[in-house]
Amino acid sequence: MKKRKFGATNQAVAMVGQGTWQIEYGDQKATIRAMQKGLDLGMTHIDTAEMYGNGKSEALVGMAVKGRRDEVFLVSKVLPSNASSSGTIKACEESLKQLQTDRLDCYLLHWRGSYDLTETVEAFEKLKADGKILSWGVSNFDVDDLEEVIAAAGDNKVACNQVLYHLNERAIEHAVVPWCQKHNIAVVAYSPYGQANGFPKANSAAGKVLQKIATAHNATPRQVALAFLLRNEALFAIPKASSIEHLTENSGAAELRLSLAEIAEINAACPAGRPGRSLPMI
Repeated sequence: MKKRKFGATNQAVAMVGQGTWQIEYGDQKATIRAMQKGLDLGMTHIDTAEMYGNGKSEALVGMAVKGRRDEVFLVSKVLPSNASSSGTIKACEESLKQLQTDRLDCYLLHWRGSYDLTETVEAFEKLKADGKILSWGVSNFDVDDLEEVIAAAGDNKVACNQVLYHLNERAIEHAVVPWCQKHNIAVVAYSPYGQANGFPKANSAAGKVLQKIATAHNATPRQVALAFLLRNEALFAIPKASSIEHLTENSGAAELRLSLAEIAEINAACPAGRPGRSLPMI
C-alpha cells in the first residue's frame, strides 16, 4: 500500500484506509477478520468515532488491532456535544478505553457544534501534550470554519479535514481542497463510493466510462473511481471495511495511475458542479 505525508504531521499514512461506520451491525468475528485482512494489505489507516454505535465500533477496532497497534494510524472523533474543554478530554479517554490503547494517532472534531473552537483546540493541545493523541484535526469543515480553527490554533496544528467526497459529490474541489493544500492539511474522503445509489450505475454514461477505463487497466470501476479521487496528493480515502473482498478491491486502487486523458473523461462524465454550494455532509 502506498503512503503519503499526512498534512502537518509529516507522517507517512496509507492512501487508502478503512472506515468503520455501522460495522457493529454485521457479524462481529467476520468484521474483525476483515479489518485484520486490511492491515495485512497495508490499509493501516483506520477511522472510527465515539458516535459509531455509541462506542461499539471503537470496541471492534480495538479487538481487530490488538497486538498490532504499532502498525496502525488510528483515528477517532469527538461529538460536537462533547467538545468543551473538559468534555473533549473525557470523551477521548473513553475512546482510548474502548479501543484498548494508550493513544490516538489523530483525534477529530466530528463536525462544527455550539462550543467555541478555542475550547476544543485547548483540549486537543492538552491531550497532545499528555501523549494521549499525537495529532488532531476536524471533520465536515468548510473554508470559513477552517479559517476560524486556524485562527484559534495557529499554523501547522490541524492535521486533516475529513469530508464527504465521491464522484457525484465533488463540491470540496472548488474551495476546500485548495485551501487545505495551501495550509498543509490532509483531506480525508469519507463515503468515497457514495451512499446507497450514489455510485454510477453500470448502464449509465458515467458507468460506461468507468468500465472502459477499468478494462484498460485490468481493474474494476470502483478502483478507477477511487484512483480518481486520490489523484490529488493531499487526498486520502477511508471506504468502509465491510468484507475481505471489498478490502482487497479497495487496496488495489492505490496502485492505479490514471492518464490525463482518462481523468478528463471522468471529469466530463461526473462533473464537479458549480462552486459556491454549502459543504455537503452525511
